[in-house]
Amino acid sequence: MNTLIKNALILDMTERDKSYRGDIKIENGKISDNPLFKADRELDATNMICMPSLINAHTHTSMGLMRNYKDTAPNLMAWLNEIFPIEAKLEPEDIYWASQIALSEMISTGTTAFNDMYFMMDQTCEAVYQAKMRANIGKTLFGSLDNIQERLKPFDEISEKYLSKANGLIKFNVAPHAIYTTPLETYLYARDMILDKGGDLHTHMSETQIEVDNSIKDFGDTPLMYLEKAHALDDIKVVLAHGVYLSDDEVKLCKDKNISVVHNPSSNCKLASGIAPISKFRKSGVNVALGTDGASSNNNLNMMEEMHLAAMLSCVSNLDPIANTPYDIIKMATINGAKALSIDDKVGTIEVGKDADIILIDTNKPHLTPLNDPFSAVVYSASGSDVDTVFCKGEMLMHNRKLLTIDVDLAMKQTKKRWEHLLTK
Repeated sequence: MNTLIKNALILDMTERDKSYRGDIKIENGKISDNPLFKADRELDATNMICMPSLINAHTHTSMGLMRNYKDTAPNLMAWLNEIFPIEAKLEPEDIYWASQIALSEMISTGTTAFNDMYFMMDQTCEAVYQAKMRANIGKTLFGSLDNIQERLKPFDEISEKYLSKANGLIKFNVAPHAIYTTPLETYLYARDMILDKGGDLHTHMSETQIEVDNSIKDFGDTPLMYLEKAHALDDIKVVLAHGVYLSDDEVKLCKDKNISVVHNPSSNCKLASGIAPISKFRKSGVNVALGTDGASSNNNLNMMEEMHLAAMLSCVSNLDPIANTPYDIIKMATINGAKALSIDDKVGTIEVGKDADIILIDTNKPHLTPLNDPFSAVVYSASGSDVDTVFCKGEMLMHNRKLLTIDVDLAMKQTKKRWEHLLTK
């Protein structure tokens, strides 16, 4: 269905602090400048900010099952030791319904694309396909290579199925969990998989000081340099989640090898992991994206909130309120996220020929009045609940705050049932 968005305040994210009032034509799923364009529907966006939809560059979609569970763990490793036993009991239905909940939350707060790392990926793929969202699904590698090779057997069949039927909205990466759960031979195997089948490498990296200290103790080097010197990163594109404690040499390596770093401010705060030095990354030329991490360590998937917190942490950690401006923060959540996911040729900015992944933010709210600077308003004043309408590849996923591709009441009911069942096992 062709859509005309009329009289919106547009932040197209193609130039610093550029905003203007105008119309947007969505034709055959793309942003159009066709002079013969005919709209099937028109939306009056007079009180709306129109901008690229948000991209969650690192998450664990189904971990919402463990939301608000074991929140008193003193650090990341203690928390993981509480979570791993629950994960060992998960069944396919758990993953499917938890994915439905996660996608509902993401759409309702303006996200249409995400980079996932979790188990039973066929269940998340099916939920994504039904929701008509966009996702990079990680073929998650965890543990010894022998164990992984057994679990990898269905991956190719799943990938081929969803690559063919998802109309380009689903891509696949290889996602070794972390150097403290995944041995070097598995990282080398992951690299070989990518060179053979395609995709990018998505992994946790230098999330805590303990992780870095243990890497130096066990391997004689910091985590990223350890993998680099072992040639585990040669000739592939890499996305690193967290990067809180990357060394100067590792930051330079990220720049030289076009490695993206995903800042996860809420999770890093909640687990007391630290504050990633995103200003240093940006000044060094590293692509910095934003993510939520999983909803069990955040505890939500609201990228509007991540932008707000990322900006606040930047101000206080640098003692500089403009070390990362609102435009810089929004860029991390849009075009930088698209670059991290290798989809920046399709989304991340509002430009003719790109897919229409767009959100409309309702500014007719007390907390957004007067609007003044729209970039500042999005980062410092707006909430996820201000997102009124969401498009992914021209498909309307939400309008007037009503989800159109997911039965959220059913998803909540079934997720509660699955969690209750899980606790009995």
